[in-house]
Amino acid sequence: MNAFLRVTAPLAAVNFLNQASRAVLAVIGPALALEFALSASDLGLLAAVMFMAYAATQLPAGLALDLFGARRVQAALALTAGAGFLLCALAEGIGTVMLGRVLTGIGIAAGLTAMLKANTQWYPRHRVAAMTGTGLLIGAMGGVSVTLPLSALLPLIGWRGGFALLAGLSLVVALWIWLSVPDAPPGQLRPARRSLAAEARAFGPIFRHPAFTGFVPAVCVLSALNFTYQGLWAGPWLRDVAGLGAEARAAVLFAYAGGMALGSFATGQLASWGQARGAPPMLVPFLAMGVQITLQAVFALAAPTGLAALCLLWGLFAVAGSAGPAAYAAIGQHFPAELAGRVATAINAAMLCLVFALQTLIGALLDLWPRTAAGGWNPAGYSWALVFTIALHLLALLWAWRAARRVRASAA
Repeated sequence: MNAFLRVTAPLAAVNFLNQASRAVLAVIGPALALEFALSASDLGLLAAVMFMAYAATQLPAGLALDLFGARRVQAALALTAGAGFLLCALAEGIGTVMLGRVLTGIGIAAGLTAMLKANTQWYPRHRVAAMTGTGLLIGAMGGVSVTLPLSALLPLIGWRGGFALLAGLSLVVALWIWLSVPDAPPGQLRPARRSLAAEARAFGPIFRHPAFTGFVPAVCVLSALNFTYQGLWAGPWLRDVAGLGAEARAAVLFAYAGGMALGSFATGQLASWGQARGAPPMLVPFLAMGVQITLQAVFALAAPTGLAALCLLWGLFAVAGSAGPAAYAAIGQHFPAELAGRVATAINAAMLCLVFALQTLIGALLDLWPRTAAGGWNPAGYSWALVFTIALHLLALLWAWRAARRVRASAA
């Protein structure tokens, strides 16, 4: 418990900022679109630029985590995220908002991976997924906070006030990490320091390892779809396909964020429980992928309209998508602990590139149909986008299934 309070909880607070920054556009996106006259492609790009910066920062952040530790890296990055939120709050044009989103993407870049790195150092191998999932439960509250609570505050503080609150919270988190998180566990020896070029070359074997090439594509699709919909397109889908008003959409997004919180905790605990009893470490993520594929088919072919059903189905979609970190922990077990930061950020970099592509591509697909009379996008566009992502998911899952034998052989 002491390690959790001193190490995991402060680092989980950065993941709170991470989840809040991903989900905030689903709530305030319509207001931004009206204020700055944005098209679907523009809104998709606004959501995607944060993930582009997030992805571009992954490999440098992973190297920095392995060299300098989570305390120093995360305190600095939390301040960077705060600067990005503040810039959005003060923006007078869409270009400034985009720049703020870029800074935010850099600042939250190591939200998950720093926690994975620290947990790898502080806990036994079979406990890493469970403790990471518990930390992600705290982080997922960030997504919850920008649904119904933020929707209730918007009439009072506006979208600028929402960004200002996140900026202040970032400063508090940076101070908490700096004052609480130790540099390393007691008695743990640091690996011999090599040149920066030699440390960077360690990415080569990571990218060539069968566990990385075999499992990462499927894991990327699993997590990227979760962030693509929570970060932007779930809100417009609920408006244009399900026909929900602003309050009902906020309720479903609240259920989505709650599903992420529950899923982060439950999938991590279940993965650790199963692995301690001999189950394959990737079993839980593979089962989650099957659930996510099924739900996409439901949304594409027979979209429900009842509020309770939508809350249940989108919440379940989020639970399944939250199994990604359990897969990160499983893949990380194929590598030495001193590479934990680089392995996690390498996976994250690939996943975030896919988020950028999917958010932008879905917007482009929706723009192929004329806008509706209410100013939304045609439901047919959403259905074709879901068909595309189902096909992508099936291909990635087939690739992982075929690669499983090579991964078992390399582990042996």
